[in-house]
Amino acid sequence: MRALIISDTHGLLRPEVLPLARAADVILHAGDVGRAEVLDGLRTVSPAPIHAVRGNVDRSPPLSSLPETVLVELGGVSVYVLHDLTALECSPTAAGIGVVISGHTHAPRLEERDGVIFLNPGALGPRRFRLPVACAWLHVADGAVRVKPVVLEP
Repeated sequence: MRALIISDTHGLLRPEVLPLARAADVILHAGDVGRAEVLDGLRTVSPAPIHAVRGNVDRSPPLSSLPETVLVELGGVSVYVLHDLTALECSPTAAGIGVVISGHTHAPRLEERDGVIFLNPGALGPRRFRLPVACAWLHVADGAVRVKPVVLEP
């Protein structure tokens, strides 16, 4: 299972991400989509299911109807997606969650705590500060998880 993990597109669907979307088995968007056309554009290039959560900029319909969180099972691993990690209201370990995906900060981050992988893929929207334009691959097979960060050069 190959999941493309993206976040903070802020209305911009970069052409560099389209080949990645075509290669994905599933696409997870951790919020701040910015415009519905971003999700529509991903759907036109990829048959993969897309799970997206609402970010703080997703205030107008149809994006305001996105869920705040999503829990999906990928290859036997529970993956929890939310926009702002500070809003996490559960213990992932106690809930049996293997991966927590968030966005919001625009800064890529990968860490493991108490057996749970915490992943922020970074941002794919307009470049902010000196942060990279980034996303990530989440590879899941037989309950094992591997993360591969991706930095795009627009």
